[in-house]
Amino acid sequence: MDKKEALKIVKNDGEELKNLPDHFKKDKEIVLEAVKKDGLAIGYAEESLKKDREIVLTAVKQWGLVLDFIDNRFKKDREIILEAVKTWHGALKLADESLKKDREIVLEAVKHGGIALHDADKIFKKDKEIVLEAVKQDGYVLAIIDESLQNDKEIVLEAVKQGLTDGKSRDILEFLHLNHSLRNDPDILAIVNKKK
Repeated sequence: MDKKEALKIVKNDGEELKNLPDHFKKDKEIVLEAVKKDGLAIGYAEESLKKDREIVLTAVKQWGLVLDFIDNRFKKDREIILEAVKTWHGALKLADESLKKDREIVLEAVKHGGIALHDADKIFKKDKEIVLEAVKQDGYVLAIIDESLQNDKEIVLEAVKQGLTDGKSRDILEFLHLNHSLRNDPDILAIVNKKK
């Protein structure tokens, strides 16, 4: 097998890097093509290429879970973490603590999975814009936000609307410790009752 054939294989299926002879796993061009197709193919690359920033950045753009397979120094790299959370909200959990305080990164993470708010710095549990984005993805996030926002009608409405998409709006409402006026708010009840 020559390099041209190896490139053709990984361009078709990045995971096939694992089945190529070892010398191809050390070839930056081949590994780069593999991770363009499947970010997790980085796990089959030679160790030095797992430390190559261009390869890592390309891989995380495919799937943020790649952070589990790379050198820890990249978990402090803002650009890499920002790209990782765009493809997998769980990447925030693997990020350096300093980046869990980065508003842009946290906002991007919660847009892709509201539960990412759990791994963000606690200051964001009071940030209305971030909380709104989080509950649009997962209504149950209401349980982990700051109490000052748990009874915010706009936030509760969004959480209940999100619950409507998966048939859990009533569960979300019952799950919450809402003040009496919101529990019986006509706008919220109208959304809950739509699914009945």
